[in-house]
Amino acid sequence: MKDIKPKLIGLFKEGYCTPQIARIAKRMKEPATTIHYNIKRMEEENVIRTYKAVFDYKKINEGFCTFVLINLSPDEYGNPEKIAKELAKYPQIESIDICTGDCEMILKVRAKDQEEYYNLIKNVISRRGVIKIKTLTSLKQIKTEFVETE
Repeated sequence: MKDIKPKLIGLFKEGYCTPQIARIAKRMKEPATTIHYNIKRMEEENVIRTYKAVFDYKKINEGFCTFVLINLSPDEYGNPEKIAKELAKYPQIESIDICTGDCEMILKVRAKDQEEYYNLIKNVISRRGVIKIKTLTSLKQIKTEFVETE
């Protein structure tokens, strides 16, 4: 049988997942039509923004996880969304938060390995407007996306 796993993973990351209405209905002891109606309403109201798969990242070759703390230069400090939107285009950057405290931005990055991460830092994140980068490497993830890991 044809191996389409990489294509499926890509689609799942883009939100091509659906809720398991029959399982939800059984668990809640409610009719599937009631579950479906309520889910559709929440989607229309943008309460539910997307569905996505939760992966064992080591098994899909994205096991190197880091949190990147970024300090911006004074001339970019007033518009951190501009830099965040540029960085958000890269698939290795899983999330970006603009924050207060010792840094202006926190990125969660998933890469194949240290070498891929290094290239991302060198070619993407080290850009005009970024004056300091501090990396925190995740050694072991215990819980992700509301799912406890083994």
